[in-house]
Amino acid sequence: MKSWGKGRALPWLGLLFVLCATAKAQEAAPAQGNCPMLPASTGLHWEYRGTADTDFCRALREDGSEAFGLYIAAKQPFEPKRSNRAEDATIDGKQIHWYRSEIAGKPEVQARETLIEVGNGKIAHVWLQAQSQDQLKEVLGQTEGLRFQSSRLSSK
Repeated sequence: MKSWGKGRALPWLGLLFVLCATAKAQEAAPAQGNCPMLPASTGLHWEYRGTADTDFCRALREDGSEAFGLYIAAKQPFEPKRSNRAEDATIDGKQIHWYRSEIAGKPEVQARETLIEVGNGKIAHVWLQAQSQDQLKEVLGQTEGLRFQSSRLSSK
């Protein structure tokens, strides 16, 4: 039996720890504030701002552009109009409807927004803007991987 000697097993334990931590980190990007979990496969990260009553989260691409954003509060910030209903989807296991919206001065931009009840009396208003139909499809798919942690959304 070969002896490892004093301190020789330590680098292997460190490597094992790093590999396990890396594998766990690839499961989902960590939430920031009350922002939901992002699937690591999206390559997105959160920019977060919050107050005692609200959370503002922007999912940013590596180049710094916004893929989508969301606002979590007790009051719903917009009233969906059935006539603006667009795509149906599932976010965090909940059936939702995306609604078309318009950006002043940018008629070529495809904008969508929706509301999701996230627990503890809170509602998330999610919005996105896409420059093309392909980008719209990509971002809609990214939002379907969001996972809210309702136990963390308690009153502060």
